Amino acid sequence: MLNCHCEDCQYSSGAPFASGIVVAVSATDIVGAPKTHAVRGNTGGVTTRSFCADCGTPLFTRGEAVPEFMSIRFPTLDDHSWFKPMVDIWTSRAQSWVCLNQEIPHVPESP
Repeated sequence: MLNCHCEDCQYSSGAPFASGIVVAVSATDIVGAPKTHAVRGNTGGVTTRSFCADCGTPLFTRGEAVPEFMSIRFPTLDDHSWFKPMVDIWTSRAQSWVCLNQEIPHVPESP
């Protein structure tokens, strides 16, 4: 579970960061056909963001850099109470007014 402060996550979430749960692609079962939007990420690889075609809710993100994993976006969880970020990444791109949780690690770029 993480918060990503990269510029692409800021744009795609409409917020200062995007929160998600990193899982193995092989452990997921995607039902339906979400819409996608691909962008070149901060590291140069293509990142594909999937979202609901009906309401626009961000669903998950996959990247070329680590294709065996994906990040399921926080808003898709039925129960938000158990979500506890364990790391903040791309803090070098964090907005200066964002209050980072000092109890978890901060990584300037992608781990």
